Order: sequence, then structure tokens, then C-alpha cells
Amino acid sequence: MVYEIALLKGDGIGPEIVDSAAAVLEKTAERFGHTFNFKPYLIGGCAYNATGTPLPQETVDGCLASDSVLLGAVGGPEWDSLPGEKRPEKALLGIRSALGLYTNLRPAKLYPALRAASPLKDEIVGSGFDILIVRELTGGIYFGERGYREGKFGQEAYDTEAYSVTEIERIGRAAFEAAMKRSKRVCSIDKANVLESSRLWRRTMHALAEEYPEVEYSDMFVDNAAMQLVRDPKQFDVIVTSNMFGDILSDEASQITGSIGMLPSASLGDSTRGMYEPIHGSAPDIAGQNKADPIATILSAAMMLRYSFGLAAEADAIETAVDKVLNAGYRTADLMGTEKGTPLTCTEMTERILEAL
Repeated sequence: MVYEIALLKGDGIGPEIVDSAAAVLEKTAERFGHTFNFKPYLIGGCAYNATGTPLPQETVDGCLASDSVLLGAVGGPEWDSLPGEKRPEKALLGIRSALGLYTNLRPAKLYPALRAASPLKDEIVGSGFDILIVRELTGGIYFGERGYREGKFGQEAYDTEAYSVTEIERIGRAAFEAAMKRSKRVCSIDKANVLESSRLWRRTMHALAEEYPEVEYSDMFVDNAAMQLVRDPKQFDVIVTSNMFGDILSDEASQITGSIGMLPSASLGDSTRGMYEPIHGSAPDIAGQNKADPIATILSAAMMLRYSFGLAAEADAIETAVDKVLNAGYRTADLMGTEKGTPLTCTEMTERILEAL
């Protein structure tokens, strides 16, 4: 089979980690008899520098014409002073909306080989945990009405959180369907004791839960969820929540795994085309130094094979290769923890994974 993949390398360490993932995909294609055609497009700060906009129309059109999209990272201090509409991060919201990607899957898994890197005690994590956070991606406060106005104390800024039943139902259904393939537990996170949008969220999720009697369903307030993630992460299987809450909780979940550099994500919609990216940022402090951890992007590529292309065996092969490399004791700098030794560079870690494939 031939697959067309759009590469959005972006800023900071983005080019390094996307190149690593593309190399792993090429090796996988060679092993399993596929062809992956890669075509790069500009996004983020580099796109602004070249075209005056963080999301050129050429990039949108190219992604729409592809079978799937692999994204590195965007942003950096060089563009921090730009107005909101020109900031690199605005491109992420724009490309997600243009591709109709409303479901974000963020797995947070503690690998046994990286147990020492987790800040949590042994009695809390035990043999590890495996959580899937299902985050609504194109609604809520990030996409709501916003602006400035005169308020009680003078000028004030506002951002609006709004959700429809349709938006809640479709992200909720994605969570329940995912749970049916896992441990059949869903916890919906909201702030229904304060927010009207969360009260609609909770009512809608309760109605949807009746369609999935096999799934154990529960609700939790977001402040309690933030605490429970570090108190007892093993209690969670699938977490479903809004755009902003999911943004925050998934970063917290990533840190208790030991490194944000390990965690992939998939953004999906109604078509098989998805966008796959590591959940970490552009890390401008180490950009161009060959120090980045490529594993999250490589695992994102594995998610692409599984969710967009239906290539489960190929995805398993990549994930198994990563496991082998970690179990053999290979580490990039972010995974070293208290371990002694010289960390691998981004290139060296990629080479080890290619060898394991």
C-alpha cells in the first residue's frame, strides 16, 4: 500500500523529532512492504517568518490532500511578542479545525523500565499504570467568543466556555468506544458544581452512559481529578473531558510517567485522516543540539499506523522496538533521572530503535 503523509516539522526540536519518526516509518514500511510518501509543509513560527502567517493555506490544502499528518511542535520565545492571531500556537487550533479533528487521544503509560523516573512512590504506582485521556479538541473556551470590554474595574478580557450536546456526545462516544477495547471504565471530568457548561456536559454524559451498560461510568470534579492522578493513578482507565481541562490534566499525567518526552497523541475526526504529535512543546532551549527525546514522536507515528491506516501489526512492531530499547537501558537526557552514564543523543536513540525494528 502507498500512503501520503504530510510532515509539519514546525519549530524548536520539531524538525529533529519528526525526522526521527519518519526514519522509523520508512524502516517499518521496508519491513512490511508499504510505501510512505512524505511531503513537508510549514507551520508555526517558521511559517510566520516565511509567509507572515503561522498557518499558510498551502499547509491546510496539503494536509487535506494527505492520508494523515505528523506534527512536531510549534512556538518559541522568538514569537512571544506577536499578537494572538499571529502566534505559532494559533496554527494548532486552525489546523485542528480545518481537518475536523475533535477527538484527542493522549495515552499516559508508566513503562516498567522507567519506573525510577516517576516522581511517585512505589506504593502508589505499583507495577505501573496505563491511562487514556480523551480530550475534546475543537470546542470550549479555546474556541469560544473572546475579547475586551469595560468592566467593573475598568478594561477586562473575557473568554467564553460553550459546549453543545452534539459536541459532548461525539467526544463521549469516542471515550466509551475506546473503553470497550480496554478495561471498560470511563471517568468523565467536569466542574458541574460551578459551570453551567459542565452541568450540560454531565447530563449528556449520563444519558450516553446508558448506551454502554458494560462500561463502568463515573464523574469527577476537575480539581479532585488533578489530586487523584497523583494519589492513585491506577484507578483510571479512560478519562474524558473538555478541551481546557484535558490540556491541563494530560500534561499532569505525562509528568507522573517520568517524562513528558515519552507521550504521543492522536487527533481524530470523522474521517480516517488524523494528526499525530508528541504532547511536549518545542523545547527551544535544546533545539538544534541533538538532545531531544524522539520517542513520543515515534510512538505518535505508531498511533498513526494503528488509527488512520489500520496497520496494527506495524504499530505493534514500533512499540515493541521502543520497549526493547528502554529495557536494554538506553536513555536520552530526559529519561536519565538519577541513573549514571552518558545519555544518548536524539540520533543515537533513533538508531537504537531502528536496530530493534
